[in-house]
Amino acid sequence: MVNLLARFRALVRDDRGQDLIEYALLAGLVSLVAVVAIGQAGTQVNRIWEGIRDALTGVSTPVAP
Repeated sequence: MVNLLARFRALVRDDRGQDLIEYALLAGLVSLVAVVAIGQAGTQVNRIWEGIRDALTGVSTPVAP
């Protein structure tokens, strides 16, 4: 039991790979923010195109004589 407790303590104190984990978490957070931002931008662009479409609905083009 003492050996197991000593191994656990050594594992908790070991900080190898900590930088990699931190960079992975940061990359995940940046990716999440990018996905949300792109989704919101897409929604806004869609609204702009719908406004243009609605403005042009019913507008006829002149017919050549």
